[in-house]
Amino acid sequence: MSDWAGLVWLIVLLVANAFFVGGEFAVISARRSQIEPLAEQGSRAAKTALYAMEHATLMLATSQLGITICSLLILNVSEPAIHHLLEIPMHALGWDPGLISVLAFVITLALVSFLHVVFGEMVPKNLAFSVPDRAVLILAPPLVWVSRVFRHVIALLNGSANLVLRLFGVEPKNEAASTFTIEEVATIVDRSRREGVLTDTSGAVAAAVEFTDKKARDVAVPLAELITLPDTATPGDVEKAVARYGFSRYVIVDDEDVAIGYVHLKDVLRASEESDSHIDEPLPAKRIHHMVPVQEDTDLEDALAAMRRGGRHLAKVRDSSGETTAVLFLEDILEELVGEVQDATRRGHGR
Repeated sequence: MSDWAGLVWLIVLLVANAFFVGGEFAVISARRSQIEPLAEQGSRAAKTALYAMEHATLMLATSQLGITICSLLILNVSEPAIHHLLEIPMHALGWDPGLISVLAFVITLALVSFLHVVFGEMVPKNLAFSVPDRAVLILAPPLVWVSRVFRHVIALLNGSANLVLRLFGVEPKNEAASTFTIEEVATIVDRSRREGVLTDTSGAVAAAVEFTDKKARDVAVPLAELITLPDTATPGDVEKAVARYGFSRYVIVDDEDVAIGYVHLKDVLRASEESDSHIDEPLPAKRIHHMVPVQEDTDLEDALAAMRRGGRHLAKVRDSSGETTAVLFLEDILEELVGEVQDATRRGHGR
């Protein structure tokens, strides 16, 4: 093989190596949500891309086989050609043949390694990461074709790899995971609404996306804005509060206005049923429910989970020093998701 033919093969092998690297990362990085609509419109490239994404391990095995073969051939094919081309000017300078041989080898190795890493690995990888949806449409069809041509060899390699994984207790997965960040979900919802493919007249979908970004302090009611009752309140006092304000739950505070719990209208009715003589006596301690403690910077979804675990409709919100600054109502959390929730006891009362 002539020296110039070796250089041509170097370029061809670098392109082939770049193709397998780009195909490998494109199959992993591409989003099904972007490819599926194109496949539904009849795009053959999109259908092939979906097949590649659904058979990710097969595609990875194909890519690794191609990368390995190209990497082995690049140095074997290009080294003699570049080595010989470098020796010519060195001999003309009258250098020692032993020194020329070592220098030519070192320069060849450094040059080929640079070309291989930059143009054969990093450039295609970064391109596939930057535009994965476009890359997979271009690279998946030929990659699938290669996998079918060498299906027996690839099946052997893939099966061997899966066997090793199972020996270590790991179950192989065939399809690339399709996960989304909350920002990506918000973008999908916004784009779908603008294009008319998603109707969200109530705003529930958008609210569910925004819900994950909110903290307990964003929804909690400050203590100064609460309608509270003293710990000496009687069932009669609670009934009067319900008649006046229309709420079914009231926070109970002690002499120092520290929230100690809350009472529900049904607890008052039960106390009244037990004995009519208790209507003017302070509520028994067993009728006052404790509130779940949460921090101001607790994610709203975590606060909701804590309230559900504790079986409580109210939570006391504490600041960094541990002082209760507000109260979080289950009703207000639900309103963040589904809109206004009306207390059944209010019947037109304003809040």
